[in-house]
Amino acid sequence: MPYIYTLAWEARYSGMPLMRAMWLHYPEDVQARSIGSQYLWGRDLLIAPVFKKGATSWNIYLPAGDWYDWWTNEKKKGAQTISRNVDMATMPVYVRAGAIIPVDPVRQYSGEVAKVPTTLKIYTGASGSYTLYEDDGISQDYLKGKGTWIHMIWNDKMRKLTIEPGAPKGSTNIITQRIFKVEIIPGGGTKEVRYLGKHMEVIF
Repeated sequence: MPYIYTLAWEARYSGMPLMRAMWLHYPEDVQARSIGSQYLWGRDLLIAPVFKKGATSWNIYLPAGDWYDWWTNEKKKGAQTISRNVDMATMPVYVRAGAIIPVDPVRQYSGEVAKVPTTLKIYTGASGSYTLYEDDGISQDYLKGKGTWIHMIWNDKMRKLTIEPGAPKGSTNIITQRIFKVEIIPGGGTKEVRYLGKHMEVIF
């Protein structure tokens, strides 16, 4: 929910679609420009739908950089086509190294309160940044530029996560205190972080 909700805000604010052709973020990649059978969900998730009956393996093109299998956390080098075993229960999803992906338990509607902290999945191997957007999920105050923007920066070399307010110019950032469960992938363990609405740094 938090990743998709943020994408919806980004679409309204910048015009960037939730579902993106590969060439949008990899315009210099000749192979990415020619692919119509897979797409990016936002900047960081690569989705490769399986659409052939009875398929047990599927070819997936990964652009340059490191990529992680969403289901297994197995890392693959990019700039190549890989083959992944598939079944009816698992759609191939890959995450770009350097991505910060917020994950909540399943919720039935945007205003439903999650009973556990939001998990921030940080995929190591590259530095990256992400801005999480939230609003009250009920009113139309977002039309007035009111919401909560939390900007996160991952420094891979220093293994440092910076969290700070990140509202765009002209917006009103409603500061909220939050507890995040930060998960370092792969194999970096987890740490609970209390964000108080101010600049903070956490070393892993």
